[in-house]
Amino acid sequence: MYNEMMRAEIWLQDHLDSQQGIEDLASRLGYSTSQVRRRFKQCFGLSPSAYRDTLRLEKAARLLAFTPFSIQTIASRCGYRNHSAFSRAFQRYHNQTPRQYRQALRLKLHHNPYCQGHGGDPPKYEIRKAPSRQALVTRLYRKERSHPLRVLRKWANHAKGVESLPDRLRHGQTIALMHNIPLPSDVERIDVGPLINGNEAPGLAIPASFRLLNLPAQQHACVELESLENIPDVILYLVCEGLPKESLHASGEAVQVEWDAKNVLVRLPVQHA
Repeated sequence: MYNEMMRAEIWLQDHLDSQQGIEDLASRLGYSTSQVRRRFKQCFGLSPSAYRDTLRLEKAARLLAFTPFSIQTIASRCGYRNHSAFSRAFQRYHNQTPRQYRQALRLKLHHNPYCQGHGGDPPKYEIRKAPSRQALVTRLYRKERSHPLRVLRKWANHAKGVESLPDRLRHGQTIALMHNIPLPSDVERIDVGPLINGNEAPGLAIPASFRLLNLPAQQHACVELESLENIPDVILYLVCEGLPKESLHASGEAVQVEWDAKNVLVRLPVQHA
């Protein structure tokens, strides 16, 4: 049941801008809508519809904070058919209108350690275009009192089915997609697993809790770090000061973190302003 509901949760995330309903999800899983609602709530504490609403409004918050997109564009990208419906839902969840939230959060973001001379040397970064790649990932959810960045250090201890992966993949270069960094979230989740070579995919036996993820060719702001704990402040610096100097902005997509035994590389997906 866990793997099925994890796939259901990922489907909801991937269809935030769609008007497809729970009936479509149930049909995809081969269950009745009542079964999906009951089992999903057992796993995540919310109905599928309420969970997707939360994901939509958290995505809207990221886009408001990190991109110059208009509120109308953000509403559409988050699955709302009109501006007023989006504004009402956003205000109920965040206790501010989208415009108020954007203004207040941007002021707050500028007070991280690297911005506006608040202390600490700004991180060095490069703008690079990564080729398309593939990864074999599983989804981890934040457990009570756990820190999402600390989970990365021992991700294999938390992932189901990892023992069936080849040794080379378990101990090789790993990637994590951080869907909720640096803003807080009620539904924190991380996709994590080994990067794989393109010719490896057809012959891999993929555990039920893993999926093959295609990472498209994309431009990133890249920073090498010694500590995972520095990631949130680095991302805030890039969004507030680094990227505007390059006439770029964050795309709003998940932060990518890659590491092996020696190095940690943070990739923030970006696009031209």
